[in-house]
Formats: sequence, structure tokens, C-alpha cells
Amino acid sequence: MNPDVGHGIVDCDIHLVVPSIEVLLPYLNDHWRAYIRETSFKGPIDTSYPRGAATSGYPQTDRPDGAIPGSDIAQTRAEVLDAWGTEYGILTCAYAVESVRNPFAAAALAAAVNDWQLREWLDREPRLRGSVVVPSQDPELAAREIDRVGDHPAFVQVYLPVRSEALYGTRRYYPIHEAALRHDLAIGIHFGGQPGNPPTAVGWPSHYVEEYVGMAHVFQSQLIGLVTEGVFDRFPALRVVLIEGGVSWLPSLMWRLDKEWKGLRREVPWVRRLPSAYIREHVRLTMQPLDAPPDPARLLEVIDHLGSEDLLMFATDFPHRHSDGRPDALLHGLPEPLKRKITRENARAFYALP
Repeated sequence: MNPDVGHGIVDCDIHLVVPSIEVLLPYLNDHWRAYIRETSFKGPIDTSYPRGAATSGYPQTDRPDGAIPGSDIAQTRAEVLDAWGTEYGILTCAYAVESVRNPFAAAALAAAVNDWQLREWLDREPRLRGSVVVPSQDPELAAREIDRVGDHPAFVQVYLPVRSEALYGTRRYYPIHEAALRHDLAIGIHFGGQPGNPPTAVGWPSHYVEEYVGMAHVFQSQLIGLVTEGVFDRFPALRVVLIEGGVSWLPSLMWRLDKEWKGLRREVPWVRRLPSAYIREHVRLTMQPLDAPPDPARLLEVIDHLGSEDLLMFATDFPHRHSDGRPDALLHGLPEPLKRKITRENARAFYALP
């Protein structure tokens, strides 16, 4: 158990890695197994976590047997659940089905990932909860997959990569939001994604560091779209978690969005309240990576500017590493009631965990 955060934490971002397409074959039908054999398809090979990048893995996750960190339930138990005294750990699987151009193949792969996740992880470890992987490029097929597995009590959210073909606030994604609500699931918008379009508004970057740092503005674009397109007015029970996208950019975004809404609100008459009010009610953010100065007092300033102690939720983001410090380093100097909210209470309430 981790003595600094105590027992019973909720870890809102533990990566589940599909080690190879072979593990999914038992969960695919004859047609897709033949398709894979005949085409030598290796599965989605695009990744937002390039091997060898310093941010892609903790040093201690290197395995002598060559196993990929995040693909072994025994390692996850030992290095995350047991090591941190975790009561609930929420799995996020960045298997890039959105990069597969054949939507039916993408849907089959997503279903196989979900069935593999259920049998090999969620059914074997009661502390784990899952995120439904969907072919987000085809919202109708995505909604079918949510309806297929969404009632399983181990699933708590729908996984969507933050990079998408269009903003998730637009009408094309309503089927996903509606299906999530039918099964009382949150929408988890996560770092990464391989939709085929550039990760910046002005084209392709030259280096990974540009994409890695710039992903924060993609989160901002998605959040602005969800508010101004009226998603939270149309779906007042919708819950959205921004995962692995940083935190410190949000206060300035809320200030500017509130200010400009006051002058331009005739354009979006369905937005009836301050945008920041929708964000505080409907949105939560995970704290890894925590893009704040290495001083707990400065983190308290950020939380004060957020205007709520309910927005932040603890995450280790295992097995990724975003700094040389521990994921809980800045929590040490926080008041105990606030630390409890961040490490336990906010996530328990937002995900409706028992």
C-alpha cells in the first residue's frame, strides 16, 4: 500500500495493452479469422506511445521476457493495484481501431477487445473496471457495440480517443452519447488517436514532442465543441472524463469561453448557462500528466481557479511516465480532505462506483 495516498484509492487510468492480434483470434468469428490469416493483417499498428519514447513507459516496467507493459494482469496487479492500495482501477485500452478504414473490421476488432478484456481481465480481478472500445469512426456501429456489452457491471465508460475525424460535439456522434446514457456509462476522452487527419489545425508536425505537447489543444477543441454544440443541453445526464490531457489549461479556457459566450451567445441560444457551469457539472479530468509547477501551493492555486474541488481525479497512467516524480508527488502538500476527494471521492461519485 502507498503510505502517501493511503488505502482505497481510485486509479482512473490504467492502460490495457493488446500485445498482438493473436490474443483476439478466439474472440473473432470464422470470417474475420480467415481475413486476418489471408491478408497477414497484424491489427492496428498506429500508436500514440512510440516504443523508446521516454514518456511511453516507466523504467521498472521493462520485462526480461520481453512482455509489453500493460499486457500482463499479474504485472498490473503487483505494480499498480497492490502497490498503490487501489480499491478500483479503471482500464483504458488505446487499441487504435479508429485507424482501420474498413468500419466492419474495426467493429469486429473492438468487440474482440471488449470480450478479451472481460474474460482475461475484468472477470479475473474484481478491483478492475473497464472502458468499452468502439469504432468511433462509425457512430452507429459504435452504438451497437455499447448496447452489446454496456450493461455488464464491470464497464463504467466508453473509450474515445481525443483525436477524431470530427468534434464529438457534432450531431454525427449523438448515437454514441445516446448509447452511453442508455447504459449509464461515462464518456472517457483519452490522449491519442489515429483518425488519419493531422493532429494540429495547421497540418502535420515534424517531431513527436510537438504532437505530445500539442495534444492539450485537441482536448480544448473537443471541450469547446461539447459545450457550444449543445451536447450537455441535449443530454443533461451525460458525463465526460478528459483522460491524460493535462489540467492547468482549463481555468484560462473557462475564463475566455465565458467571456466570449457573453458577447456571442446569440449564435448558440441553446447554451443557456455560462460554459464554465456546464464544465463543472459534466466534466472531470485525470491528474496524470499533471502540467503544474512542482509545488503543492501552485496546484492549490490551479484548483482555486477551477472553482471546484470536484473536477480532478487521481490516475497513475500506468505504464506511462510523464516526469521523474511519482504520480502522487504534488498530493503530499494538499489538505487531507482535498486529497481524499482527488484520490477517492470524486471518482467514486462520478463513476457511481459501489
